[in-house]
Amino acid sequence: MNDNPQSIQLRADNMRRRPTIVLGASGLVGQRMQQRLTNHPWFELKAIGGRAERSQQSLEEIPWRLEQQRPDLPKIPILNTSSESFVDDLIQLNIEVAFSCLPSDAAESLEPILAQAGIAVFSNASFHRRKQGIPLVIPDVNPEHFAEFSTTKGPLACGTNCTLIPMAAPLAALRYYGPSKVKMRSEQALSGAGWRLLFDEKAMNGKLEPNIPGEAEKVHEEFLHVFGTSRQSIVHPADIEVDVKCQRVPRKDGHQVFVEATFTKPLSYEKVLSAFNSQRFNSTVSKCPSAPIQPLHVVEEIDVDRHLWSDGVTFSNQPEPSKNLQTGMAVIVGNVEIHDKHTLTFSAYSHNTIRGAAGGTMLLAELAVVEGRIP
Repeated sequence: MNDNPQSIQLRADNMRRRPTIVLGASGLVGQRMQQRLTNHPWFELKAIGGRAERSQQSLEEIPWRLEQQRPDLPKIPILNTSSESFVDDLIQLNIEVAFSCLPSDAAESLEPILAQAGIAVFSNASFHRRKQGIPLVIPDVNPEHFAEFSTTKGPLACGTNCTLIPMAAPLAALRYYGPSKVKMRSEQALSGAGWRLLFDEKAMNGKLEPNIPGEAEKVHEEFLHVFGTSRQSIVHPADIEVDVKCQRVPRKDGHQVFVEATFTKPLSYEKVLSAFNSQRFNSTVSKCPSAPIQPLHVVEEIDVDRHLWSDGVTFSNQPEPSKNLQTGMAVIVGNVEIHDKHTLTFSAYSHNTIRGAAGGTMLLAELAVVEGRIP
């Protein structure tokens, strides 16, 4: 069958690399973004935004925090995000897309300014999550919420809390059965708190504070939001009873969740596995370079060391995330047990700085390109 003119034009437009800035020079998520943009086919890294003192440095002078070798990044400026000329500087560089990896307080003021200037902002920060008119989207859970992008507050969208991803993605595959009650306990990696804790030898040896203030509340609220319905530009949270407990563990990367869920329709082990294995992105999301081959990678039992990097079909022991945008993007699901015809337990696992942060937000930006929400 011959391609129609629209599909041909879509591929031609996608091949254009849009000038892009990463807001965040030295944090783990900011550097994951830099890593993923090195060879990205649709976005071209043209600048970094950072604190005033960072703008006096070259990119090579900033310590590289990730386990993979620093990729061959272009010679690009580090711009002072607090400068009065910051927006004008971006306009002069023809920046079209900004990936925000800023702290919440900095994101509060800067992200809307960029969006109002016509720069499409995709944020990992928490401040604008669940704000009406600003989509909070997991592409394989609530892509329909993306309709609010650019309609009222400029082109600004948010990725979710990284712990929500392994909880929400498997439950989205079981939506047909009507989830009515969900209990979740998490074991979250050190990297979820930033590079300082990741490089703390005491923390790696288990001497750390397990409590994560405010984390359970964020996951709870965001879960009900992404499972909610959007009517007349307002998201109405889902009517699901939710109980969340979160804790930090001495592991470098990877958030694991342990879920018990109750459903209104009867379940069976075979039906649940079939739902997980047959879960797919919609045809639009599947066109995105960061979309894994399958959103869920089902295993009998999760191994947190072996199962960190998955593209939905295969696990990698030597990942190259600057070259392979799919690796680390799948959610691993295992340890499935049926307790009665309405209740099941399972565990799920995902790479928190890839699928849960930089990769998930980049997937959202790619979706905006495919859907024509940004030129």
